[in-house]
Amino acid sequence: MPAGQNPSKSPVVAPPARTMTPKGQRFAAAYLKRVLTARVYDVARETALEPARNLSRRLGNHVLLKREDQQPVFSFKLRGAYNKMVNLPADVLARGVICASAGNHAQGVALAAKKLGCRAVVVMPVTTPRLKVDAVQALGGEVVLHGDSYSDAYTHAVELQQQGGLSFVHPFDDPDVIAGQGTVAMEILRQHQGPLDAVFVAIGGGGLVSGVAAYIKAVRPEVRVIGVQTVDSDAMLQSVKKGRRVTLKDVGLFSDGTAVKLVGEETFRIARELVDDYVVVDTDAVCAAIKDVFQDTRSVLEPAGALGVAAIKQYVATHKLTGQTLVAFTCGANMNFDRLRFVAERAEFGEQREALFAVTIPEERGSFKRFCELIGPRSVTAFNYRSGDATAALVVVGLAMQRHDEAERIERSFVRQGFATVNLTDDELAKEHVRHMVGGRSELARDERLFRFQFPERPGALMRFLDTMHPGWNISLFHYRNQGADYGRILVGIQVPPGDEAAFDLFLRTLAYPCTDETRNPLVALFLK
Repeated sequence: MPAGQNPSKSPVVAPPARTMTPKGQRFAAAYLKRVLTARVYDVARETALEPARNLSRRLGNHVLLKREDQQPVFSFKLRGAYNKMVNLPADVLARGVICASAGNHAQGVALAAKKLGCRAVVVMPVTTPRLKVDAVQALGGEVVLHGDSYSDAYTHAVELQQQGGLSFVHPFDDPDVIAGQGTVAMEILRQHQGPLDAVFVAIGGGGLVSGVAAYIKAVRPEVRVIGVQTVDSDAMLQSVKKGRRVTLKDVGLFSDGTAVKLVGEETFRIARELVDDYVVVDTDAVCAAIKDVFQDTRSVLEPAGALGVAAIKQYVATHKLTGQTLVAFTCGANMNFDRLRFVAERAEFGEQREALFAVTIPEERGSFKRFCELIGPRSVTAFNYRSGDATAALVVVGLAMQRHDEAERIERSFVRQGFATVNLTDDELAKEHVRHMVGGRSELARDERLFRFQFPERPGALMRFLDTMHPGWNISLFHYRNQGADYGRILVGIQVPPGDEAAFDLFLRTLAYPCTDETRNPLVALFLK
């Protein structure tokens, strides 16, 4: 019996798979032969399909991990890259290839080029983890860094390809690439021939989910194929909803392996017909999933590689599933070690094991002790105190939780004892900045507006921001934390005099960095105004 399944209870099942349209049936049939004849095993290997025993017990379902993080380049991407390149005519291959990639496809192309003895030029975003850049260069790839996302790198790669007469190896929007990725599904159905309810597949440009969906729907159409994206990089989901490809203005940088602004034409056509459902997960959920996989396997996934696990947890909770057999693709493990600081911090929020509160304490004898007694034996994860004025003090406190509903109960207990409390557990401004800041209100910060920015971690990014600003606008607050990621999270206070609002709004629109206006966030009034 699968781990976590309770024999005394009937399984709770998910909605059935979609009925395939005639168009979907044609896609599945057309790709079946392509997948079966794909050449991938010159460089790739059949990876394990192994149970996640701890996670299965916790969720009450049988969770399996398809360990594509165990490939020679720690990602599934070499499958599609090699299948594309090995099918190129000899004279075309001899001129060399070029690709654009956030890192994993780049390593696949570099390894394939090394195996086939050809030149490989790889254009990567400047935000690509150093680990991936070094890996491509170690395999003999010629790295060109350009732009802040895959889409920026792709545009530059197309220009270089036209100039140099190289063959472009697309990371996802190519039938040979899609077929190569589909061999992962072929392995799963051979390795697990028993009940299989759903597979959860991360989506960037859509190459993996297209290959997987095409093969599974051709062979076992009853198996649900669930696409997974992050909340800030959901181009495929938005495209499917609108019935056309949608270009995102910005994409999140945390899950760099899925940071794609525009999905492929072919992958969109396939996914629209064959993917049964989509799950969107946030950064905290991904960090918690990285921790889950580590606890089961002692392996550390990159964010994109953990999307499937995060989605399974969310999907099980949403549909209250039990006794199901679910597969997550652990599709990549190219993680910068320094990024683990951020992952470890946010994993507790993703598991809802840490709650964060802002508590106002009367400035009177014994009130601080009374508040600490309320906390009791709970583990304190953060405790920041600052005197507000002669009548009250403000405390930011983080507390470990045992149960998901505990935050609301803690908040109510504080309020009952006369401590005004704001639950900050789901507030990004609090989690990223306020809990770490020392400071407070300033009489000098008139006409202040507050914004959260994401800056790519590269030389000159901050100066670009400052050079664009009007010299009459004063920076009244600046908070930056290097959390080991490939981008910086920055909170900036800018004094904008009355009458300058239009010019300032134009400045924000022309600035290349994503930003969030936090001026009206209730925390600003509590801590800074």
